Amino acid sequence: MDYPDFAFYAQARFVDKSITSAEYAIFLRQLKSARQSSGLTQEDLAERLGETQSFISKCERGERRLDVVELRAFCRAFGLSLTAFSQRLERSLSSPKKPGHKRKG
Repeated sequence: MDYPDFAFYAQARFVDKSITSAEYAIFLRQLKSARQSSGLTQEDLAERLGETQSFISKCERGERRLDVVELRAFCRAFGLSLTAFSQRLERSLSSPKKPGHKRKG
């Protein structure tokens, strides 16, 4: 079996899987916003999902990553389709960034 040489890996651009990435932070804000918009507390959501409030808190803070099946369950508990959540997330991720403040100098 042929494996790529080191040069391939040195030039490759890998997707940032960091839990602290800017895009993941936007995802977390959207997740919390969806819960709050649905009128649910973390405790309410935990009960609907058969989880603990601590689990919900960890997910919203990014200490625990969600897979797509779990995200679907969250969305259903919010009364929101996974598609609708994804569309909202995509709009947030695609919106232009606010320009930074210019320094006088």
